[in-house]
Amino acid sequence: MASLLADSTVRRKVVLSLMGAFAAVALLLAAIGTYGVMSVAANQRVREIGIRMALGAQRRDIERLIVRPGLFLAAAGIAAGILSAAVLARLMRAVLFAVAATDVVTYASVSFLLIVVTLVACYVPARRATRQDPLTALRTE
Repeated sequence: MASLLADSTVRRKVVLSLMGAFAAVALLLAAIGTYGVMSVAANQRVREIGIRMALGAQRRDIERLIVRPGLFLAAAGIAAGILSAAVLARLMRAVLFAVAATDVVTYASVSFLLIVVTLVACYVPARRATRQDPLTALRTE
């Protein structure tokens, strides 16, 4: 009986494992992309950041200046994703195993994970931008 049960769930487990692997790769690519965009944005604003620091801006203000747009975009993406998932939930019922298609805990945990990944991906370039010397930043270009 155990063998029959294992055989009947193998297909679903394989599909779910592949979906999980693709989701992990997508999360990694999103983090790398967000890091790259925020790093370029911070590098393009070196002079502005140098002026702000020279005029007395605190490090947390500079970090907030760089992190906030990234978090705003992540929130918009999460909202669009939740709406899309709610609409497509009926199609996903066939491949879900022991989870409801409209599981609030799953939506909340994935949203939280995406916010944390985005925060880290935005914070690293922001932290690097605050470590620059204002005089060096003003002398560039």
